[in-house]
Amino acid sequence: MVLRVPQDRAGHFSTQVFEQYQRSEKALVAALAQMYVQGVSTRKVGAITEELCGHEFSASSISAITARLDAQLEEFTRRSLTEAFPYVVVDARYERVREGGVIVSQAILIALGIDWEGRRQVLAVEYANRESQSSWKELLLGLKERGLHGVLFVVSDDHPGLKAAIREVLPGAWWQRCYVHFLRNALDYLPRKADDDCLQELRWMYERRNVEEARRDLKQWLEKWGGKCIPSSARGWRRTSRRPGPSTGCPWRTTNI
Repeated sequence: MVLRVPQDRAGHFSTQVFEQYQRSEKALVAALAQMYVQGVSTRKVGAITEELCGHEFSASSISAITARLDAQLEEFTRRSLTEAFPYVVVDARYERVREGGVIVSQAILIALGIDWEGRRQVLAVEYANRESQSSWKELLLGLKERGLHGVLFVVSDDHPGLKAAIREVLPGAWWQRCYVHFLRNALDYLPRKADDDCLQELRWMYERRNVEEARRDLKQWLEKWGGKCIPSSARGWRRTSRRPGPSTGCPWRTTNI
């Protein structure tokens, strides 16, 4: 079919037909990529598109579309970091991925930065065979090479390799154990029926902004729950309550590693 496009002397005319369908195509491509990211197989994606728009995309076509995401992710995770991020949160999650036709569990290392205005940015998302000091050190060194600076405070779980990497790469930063992981670990040592009440009281302690109030709440918590949890866990909480910290926040949960 030949589409005759009107011409004008000033050259200001442009058809709206192509732009309209280009927007529709971009929306469809974005939907295909989103389905793939959410774990829908290429075969099922093809069946869905046939049902919705009367055209079935082949598995190879869908793979070609989603391959564009790799380049975009690479560009995003290698971008220069020009502004300061005084707060950095690092954590890992495990995802099942296909390697050589075999489904394996692989660690995804994630770094999140928070600037002085409280805005959050994903700084890095990287694959690793497992969490280790070397893998975390490589991620942190990569962030510094990209320009990460001004880090005053790092939050993570209690993974020994991660703590060692933070201590080596960011020696001047204060470290805080992630309170979400901390609460989960604490509940492992208590009877299941006590979970809700104990968890609520622990959250109250973390909401304190006065040091003496935090110490008072912790003492009361230990008196109430210390006899119900494993003795080694209770001793750990008492040691934690004596850790020195900066002048703000609760001193029993912040250390300079």
